[in-house]
Amino acid sequence: MRLAMIGTGYVGLVSGACFADFGHHVTCIDADARKIEALNRGEIPIFEPGLDELVRTNVAAGRLDFSGTPDEAVREADVVFLAVGTPSRRGDGHADLQYVYAATAEIAALLRDDAVVVTKSTVPVGTGDEIERIIASLRPESGISVASNPEFMREGAAIDDFRRPNRIIVGAENDHAREVMGEVYRPLYLNQAPLVFVSRRSAELTKYAANAFLAMKITFINEMADLCEKTGANVQDIARGIGLDQRIGSKFLNAGPGFGGSCFPKDLLALAKTAQDFSTELRLVETTIYANDRRKRDMAKKVIAACGGNVRGKKIAVLGLTFKPNTDDMRDAPSISVITALIDQGAEIVGHDPVGNAQARSALGDSPVMFADDPYAAAEGADAVVIVTEWASLRALDLARLGKVMSAPVLVDLRNIYRRDEVVRAGFSYHCVGRPTEEALPSETDGHFSDLPMRA
Repeated sequence: MRLAMIGTGYVGLVSGACFADFGHHVTCIDADARKIEALNRGEIPIFEPGLDELVRTNVAAGRLDFSGTPDEAVREADVVFLAVGTPSRRGDGHADLQYVYAATAEIAALLRDDAVVVTKSTVPVGTGDEIERIIASLRPESGISVASNPEFMREGAAIDDFRRPNRIIVGAENDHAREVMGEVYRPLYLNQAPLVFVSRRSAELTKYAANAFLAMKITFINEMADLCEKTGANVQDIARGIGLDQRIGSKFLNAGPGFGGSCFPKDLLALAKTAQDFSTELRLVETTIYANDRRKRDMAKKVIAACGGNVRGKKIAVLGLTFKPNTDDMRDAPSISVITALIDQGAEIVGHDPVGNAQARSALGDSPVMFADDPYAAAEGADAVVIVTEWASLRALDLARLGKVMSAPVLVDLRNIYRRDEVVRAGFSYHCVGRPTEEALPSETDGHFSDLPMRA
């Protein structure tokens, strides 16, 4: 089949390359001429493990190409995917759909009468109806179909997720669209990919519901971590204890500095705004947004407390800057909030990330942050080291070497990737999330312990 992918951002580029690897001919289209020129030179604008090789292989095989204009590719396409950005709209938090609708209007005149237009972008419920209306107003006699096919790829594992999906959601309103989309994903049938056909509005809302539920799991375990710190319990034991229940599952139960990235923050906000538009309250979603924002600020307070309650004039090394490992994405990364709060309190920050230093420099703007190419250089003369993102390269630091270059041996582990005993043995003061330390075990009179009945 011939596919056109409008947008070469994360979703468009990864999806386009994977579809090409299935054997389809894919043209990825973007209005950014510099991005298209770079892609045609073999330069990949994002970091995603395996993506550079996947693109290179399929370009060489003639199945994948890039264009700055939609004309020829859209005219020949059986399916046109819309994979443009839907950021939070400035001022009110709604998903900004201007790029989706502009792309729709641009391609309408070029589409074949039997083409299927598919939204890959994350869009609020009802967006497909408006896309259909735009196309009908410009092509009233055509049989063009509009479908929804949200993506569920994890950054850092996107290619494997695309090749071995746990579900493929397709929202379609007619048999033609369902048949065409079934053919698009036919190469996955040997993997028994669960292709689920639903209404278009259900597909649009499924994407938001999935992200909201996962975000709530993260926020729940983070709040449990706070309680653990007060009571002397261990959040990792609790996460394992509840995660073994198959109704709950173990994923997204790692306590830490809160969630970030290109999806969860903006999608939860858009979902809450959509509910308001339909006069419905999503209290859990709204609370999750609030609790996650507060969580990031609280992590900065944890760092300050570990430094004796004052970081003015102190040098803090922040290790791991991207919102998660195996990506260079800095969108809404917890590190931004932590760094900004520490700078506001007078700290000097040196950051290090295995792949995200350049993106972090851009995301932090004019903030006076220095960057180092390795963690030991970042820690040189530091009064504390803070681990914000659990990159593999940060999981087995030479603690003896680290302690020698620091001014004060303080390690704040916001991802719980170290064991307290090994860090303390290396001479560090160790501060983690939701796990007991000797310095912070509850006394018999803390909280409600004094109210517990005495044993006979």
